[in-house]
Formats: sequence, C-alpha cells, structure tokens
Amino acid sequence: MTKDATPAKGAPRTKPRWNRVVLKLSGEALAEPNGFGLDSNVLHQIATELHEAVEEFGVDIAIVVGGGNFWRGMKGAGQGMDQAQADYMGMIATVMNGLALQDALERVGQHSRVMTAVEMPKVAEPYIRRRAERHLEKGRIVILAGGTGNPFFTTDTAAALRAAEISAEAILKGTHSGVDGVYTADPKKDPTATRYERISHLDVITKGLKVMDSTAITFCMDNKLPIVVFELLKQGNVKSILRGEAVGTLVG
Repeated sequence: MTKDATPAKGAPRTKPRWNRVVLKLSGEALAEPNGFGLDSNVLHQIATELHEAVEEFGVDIAIVVGGGNFWRGMKGAGQGMDQAQADYMGMIATVMNGLALQDALERVGQHSRVMTAVEMPKVAEPYIRRRAERHLEKGRIVILAGGTGNPFFTTDTAAALRAAEISAEAILKGTHSGVDGVYTADPKKDPTATRYERISHLDVITKGLKVMDSTAITFCMDNKLPIVVFELLKQGNVKSILRGEAVGTLVG
C-alpha cells in the first residue's frame, strides 16, 4: 500500500529497532505547567518528533493517551462518585487529548486518525482493529482514545491490550517531570535511587515498581511485549530509541 507520508524520492530510510510501536502518553504530560489543560508547545514538540520518526524510519506508530490533565476517575471515586461513572468521564477526557494531538500532528504535516473505544462518530472513528492496522500501513499515526471502553481499566492496560491487538513489537512509555526511566526508588524522594538500564517484567511486579499498573505489566509479560520507559520531553529520545540506542529503561 502507498503510505500517506513518505520520504523524498530516493531517500533511504533508517531501519528501526521495531517496525510498529505503541506510544503511551499520560494526559499530564500534555498539560500546562500547573498540571491542567493543554500546553501547545508540548503538543508541537511531540508531534514534530513523531512526524520525523515516521519520515526517517517508516515506523508504524499508535498512541494511547490518558486524560489526567482534565479528569482522573480515581479522584472522582475518592470523592464518593460512582467508580464506573467517574471512569467514563475519564474516557471522554482522553478523546479531548486525542483530538488535540491530531491537530498538532496535522499542523506539522503528519496524517493521523483518532479512533475511540467510546463511540462518538461526529468527532472520531470507532476503534476497529483491522481499520487501525490499515491506517498504520498507510503511514498514518493512529491515536487510540477512550481507554479500553470499559470502566475499572486504566489507559496503561489499554496500551498493553491495543499493542497486542495490532501486533506492535514494543510499548514506549513516555514519562514527564524529569524522570528518565525506572528507578530502585522514587528519585525525587530518595537521592540514592539508581536507574535500571534493563529489568524483567517479573522483577517490576515483585519489587512493586511503578512502571504501569499491575494488570498492564502482567499482560505485557504474558505476551512478551517489551516496554521502554523514557523521558518523553527530552528532544530526540523517540528517534534514539528507534535507532536502538540505550535510552531510559528497557522492561522485558
């Protein structure tokens, strides 16, 4: 199939470490410095790097985005709200972030599609696995919003599930606030904490390390899906990972 985004005629492409990846973004990573809303500069930076990655490597990229910059289901439940209702509100917040990411990607010339597990046909396509795969084959970045479409599951679990469904070879878990991988302890609280260059899924679970929620980590372990935990907002990190350079922590 002909891809929407292709390099200049005759330009060689760099062979990527993985041909298809899922990028997991938290909603907070897209937020303004106060932790809420959307930061247009951050959106532009992420969009630019992803577009350059598609151009350089021809890699298929799907994005699973959270909604914590607008709403967190756990917060609502903690205030006495029905858990399912609070989670559905969170799913809608992820669609808002997905639309913002799509706009940023289109502005830098990258074709993209938003697909959501919570159907809202006026604003996004429903998530259908084979349709998502066709979009990826055409060089489009696919933004997967709405979580799994079910309450009680996080967007971490959605990222793991979607990665397996679309035959992604790895999950890139982008962090923010300066944390650049998986540490022995919280580096912001423990100055002696050291970063793992590589760690197994099982060790993440047994050591209680906060990489992704336990359901997602167990799913990735069972399906042999590696996870790269890295600092999202350090320019060039996504491309460095795709080149096979040691960035952040490899879980797997």
